[in-house]
Amino acid sequence: MWIVIPRHMLTPALPVTKPTAEDLLIWYDRHRRDLPWRAKPGETANPYRVWISEIMLQQTTVTAVKPFYLRFLDRFPTVEALAQAQEDSVMQAWAGLGYYSRARNLHACAKAVVDRHGGHFPPTEAELLKLPGIGAYTAAAVAAIAFNEKAAAVDGNVERVMSRVFMIEDPLPKAKPLIRSLTEDIVPADRPGDFAQAVMDLGATICTPKRPACALCPWMIPCQARATGLQEAFPKKLKKETGQLRKGAAFVVLRADDSILLRTRPPKGLLGGMAEPPTSAWEPDYQPSQAVLDAPIDARWQRLPGVVRHVFTHFPLELTVLFAKVPKGTPAPDDMRWTPRMQLHEEALPGAMKKVLVHALGEIPVPKTDKSASEP
Repeated sequence: MWIVIPRHMLTPALPVTKPTAEDLLIWYDRHRRDLPWRAKPGETANPYRVWISEIMLQQTTVTAVKPFYLRFLDRFPTVEALAQAQEDSVMQAWAGLGYYSRARNLHACAKAVVDRHGGHFPPTEAELLKLPGIGAYTAAAVAAIAFNEKAAAVDGNVERVMSRVFMIEDPLPKAKPLIRSLTEDIVPADRPGDFAQAVMDLGATICTPKRPACALCPWMIPCQARATGLQEAFPKKLKKETGQLRKGAAFVVLRADDSILLRTRPPKGLLGGMAEPPTSAWEPDYQPSQAVLDAPIDARWQRLPGVVRHVFTHFPLELTVLFAKVPKGTPAPDDMRWTPRMQLHEEALPGAMKKVLVHALGEIPVPKTDKSASEP
């Protein structure tokens, strides 16, 4: 005789203890990360530095951001300096971080802060949201960390922590409103900025995507996912569809005076305003065998072995690289320019185009005195 036991009777009882800001902040005071944009205990956070770091950290790791952040602050130490800079200069300083719309929005936001607010960031989440390029997360993070406003800054780390603590079954992004609401309920009135950074640190160092160190977690007891042994099953996510592979050709031209042919991409769209060697269209059915027909100038083109691969947010890309040498004095086509090879590091070259140039030239020279030599 078979006896059917309801599934819920097989599930261990979930803890009734609720996570508290106090427990988390005690842990944070002992284990907080020392980051270049983070104010020391007792110091007042600089809104400009908080804002710059939060924009840079979107879709980018702390390890990758650190050297960029320091160089960027050295070049643009204040919001006024950033607002007054030429967009090309901002894009060049951003080159290598990816997601280049962030740099354009950063520049636009700096101008708005100077024009509308006299160079001072507005102190509330609501006012920050009115600035270009600042979304819900960034507004909440700057408001909480720099101005001590009771705001819930919910990034990927926070989503992971809260999804596990409350064992939220709804997948992301559907679960976002619930996660935000649950986070808002825990944010303390006295230390909202420290709380925001504490949850981020918890997700980055303890409640990691793989093999979370639950025994070290200040919220181990109230964590419902840990109680059931399902930590790594949360947060639940809808499966992303991989974009269709696109193909194209890139043309690297070396002039006899050691200059490289470059152009600037249109200001809008993917890699807008960035520099690149000329390329063909990027299409799923592009035929590399016909690439020479798209060449920007007449030359003896050599198709280099292999391809350059790069993955953007929505699609992967494969570029066939064609290389040619031309005589000194060869004019650049309309809307293109010759850049001395030793000055390529000054161009706003995105990662994909740096790969193309390295594939063709072997390296991109960087003067020994240039700090960007340490760029990851």
